[in-house]
Amino acid sequence: MTQTLLKVSNLKVAYGGIQAVKGASFEVREGELVSLIGANGAGKTTTLKAITGTQPVAAGDIDFMGKPIKGQGAWDLVRQGLVMVPEGRGVFARMTITENLQMGAFVRNDGEIDADIDKVFAIFPRLKERRAQLAGTMSGGEQQMLAMGRALMARPKVLLLDEPSMGLSPIMVDKIFEVVADIHSRGTTILLVEQNASRALSLADRGYVMDSGEVTMSGDAKALLDDPKVRAAYLGE
Repeated sequence: MTQTLLKVSNLKVAYGGIQAVKGASFEVREGELVSLIGANGAGKTTTLKAITGTQPVAAGDIDFMGKPIKGQGAWDLVRQGLVMVPEGRGVFARMTITENLQMGAFVRNDGEIDADIDKVFAIFPRLKERRAQLAGTMSGGEQQMLAMGRALMARPKVLLLDEPSMGLSPIMVDKIFEVVADIHSRGTTILLVEQNASRALSLADRGYVMDSGEVTMSGDAKALLDDPKVRAAYLGE
């Protein structure tokens, strides 16, 4: 039986008196690519922040690798293998591409970091070509590649991707989704948060639909993609 790596149960998150997440529950199993879709403001990013310890949790449980992690700091979670690529990328602008990748391995203490940088360069040839370039001088799509590569340097057991296609050109959106599929095919378990419902569900094994802080639908990703309610609400049909 496939192991559940990440399980979120009845998660509630509030900003002051405003409840942004209202009892969301979902899980990600080993080897899966799971998409969490929903409109802007549905609570998707807040959910990821709560999982990764950067937003306080009002109620509910979060289990990773079978152990409760609610309240733990992001630093400790990265060490355990729960790694997020945040919305907006957040690269170190005044560091080179190579230095950014090295920062991704900051929690590690082994002799394989250089080998893993070469693996990242194999996934992102454009980064290899520009390894000495300052990250802040790259395009948005290139920075997204770098942010994903930096996260892979931590050797994640679950990789959380928050809106990786946001603000990118159509050509770069295609490239980013190709890379997500490639990373997944290499064995990385992924939770993908994305407004582009069609592309996200096309890649995923399973999906969850979030609306106004609640998970309102879930199931096989292809079935959700064909569901008339999903198509009407998120695909403009």
